[in-house]
Amino acid sequence: MQTKALVNWQQLLSQIQEGSQKAISRCLSLVENEVVGYDPFLANLPVNERTQIIGITGPPGAGKSTLTDALIGELVAAQKRVAVLCVDPSSPFNMGALLGDRIRMSEWYSHPNVFIRSLATRGSLGGLHPKIIELTEVLKAAPFDNIIIETVGVGQSEVEIAGLADATVVVLVPEAGDEVQTMKAGLMEIADIFVVNKADRPDADTFYRNLKLMLQPAFHATAVDIPVIKTIASQKKGIPELAEAINARLKVAQTTEKKFRLLSDKAFYLLQKHRMKDINKETLLAIIQKENITNVYSFITRFY
Repeated sequence: MQTKALVNWQQLLSQIQEGSQKAISRCLSLVENEVVGYDPFLANLPVNERTQIIGITGPPGAGKSTLTDALIGELVAAQKRVAVLCVDPSSPFNMGALLGDRIRMSEWYSHPNVFIRSLATRGSLGGLHPKIIELTEVLKAAPFDNIIIETVGVGQSEVEIAGLADATVVVLVPEAGDEVQTMKAGLMEIADIFVVNKADRPDADTFYRNLKLMLQPAFHATAVDIPVIKTIASQKKGIPELAEAINARLKVAQTTEKKFRLLSDKAFYLLQKHRMKDINKETLLAIIQKENITNVYSFITRFY
């Protein structure tokens, strides 16, 4: 505990602003583990509207990690500094995670212009890490041009990424199934760009055409044209077109109303976590086991 209290947060911020990857890694760990002083540190971070956030999301097996790996290469080639947060699913039993993105993106771990951090969801249901907002703010204090957040493919609840990213890319594959049913999912309502990955597979062209039809203004209730990009991420095909579409989207200024809505979503999420701070699954499990609880509704009234 004594070591934790001796963290020099101001010095750490100076090192982060200079781009020290060691300092960035250390600070992310300190914030993630709620070390003493992290709250005032976050509250006093400089406002940064220059660094833009790209969200990569989609169902499991769509090739999000491979696509992210290829996109990093495209951004680095454009002389950009990139930070990547890869969120992997946690086991609901031991809360461990495989963090397989470390393998897929191994090419970039020693690159001076790329910072990659793998995270586990730690039981979060929205496809993101429970401290994703705070960790993103730490990265925004560093001299990165873009932050890529690759989420767990968990389906409809993954819409949380829309409240965090300046541009949200939804990755699909030709085997996504019935397009009409797919479009009903909340995941499909958040996309700024759609990617049909593994476009060399059978029926990819048909899926692409049907998706374009489903995005007509009559269905999607928006006058904004949502790009649909075909890619083969494993061969890096279509990645320049995707990077171009992302850049075009990032140049579109968000309306004041949308900015306020996104900020209110972040504030609600942070307040919700703060109010629930003293309640966690392990504590509930211990009480339920100790007291042999059978009526969960009666049990939870204790916490009202």
